Order: sequence, then C-alpha cells, then structure tokens
Amino acid sequence: MDETTTNEDRSISVSRVIEASPERVYNAFVDPDELAAWLPPEGFSGEIHEFDASEGGTFRMSFNADIEELEPYSHSFHGAYKELSPGDRIVYTEEFESDDPGMAGETTTTVTFEKVSGGTEVTVRQTGIPDNIPPENANEGWIGSLENLADVVEEA
Repeated sequence: MDETTTNEDRSISVSRVIEASPERVYNAFVDPDELAAWLPPEGFSGEIHEFDASEGGTFRMSFNADIEELEPYSHSFHGAYKELSPGDRIVYTEEFESDDPGMAGETTTTVTFEKVSGGTEVTVRQTGIPDNIPPENANEGWIGSLENLADVVEEA
C-alpha cells in the first residue's frame, strides 16, 4: 500500500512495503542495471551514463521515451551520493540538465529501508522539486517507480 504526502515546500514523501529484505531492496538502488530497469516512469527507459555508488560518488542518467505519444521526449540528470548506509538509508542530490530556469535547482532524495512484517518499508522523501514539476507528478512518478522496484526485487 502506498502512503503519500505532498507539501507546499516542493517536497513529497512516498512509502511502500516490498516483499524483500532491506539489503536486497537497497542493492537495487546501487546496482546500475537494476536502477535503469525500475526507476524510469511508465513509457520511458533508463540509460546510465556514469555511476559510482559510493559516498561522494556521482551518477548521470537519462530517461528516454519508449512510446510514440512521448517521443522524442527525453531528459538527463546528474547527481551525487551524500550518504550510503547499506540496507538502511541512501541520500543523494540530483539536478536536471536543462536550460529551462523552471527545471533549475538541486533536489535532495532520502530513501530509508525499514524491516517490517512482510518485507521492507521503503520511504522516499524528495525535497527541492523544480518549479516546472508539480509535486503531485513527482509523487505519481515515485509511486510508479516503487511499483517497478517491487517487480524487480520480488522476482529475483
């Protein structure tokens, strides 16, 4: 079940229980192939350009449209890992690569993994969402991504 909160400070929080251990779910965040498989929203695929999942390490990836209605839309973003605590917590920043001032700014995402009955409760809190992204769209995107994540780790 998803619990969502949208705040006026351009932040969101989404939670979902996934039927896998905290370590397994955490690993899907720090494995580039798995991340590219589950993070992109519906209708998009992910492409990893750079990936160093270590504290202070950086990443760069793109989401590319896979369906005709969205083509040729794609967007790239990059960021840095601020905290990596295996099976417990991840904190990273990201910025969109865009000339649009409404997409400027640094977003901070904090992901926590809590062992619960039936698996792991994953909570994603994202702050500093760019002005051109309605928080409810970011919220929906994370709900879909966590659904994809469950499909990836529950099948493994």
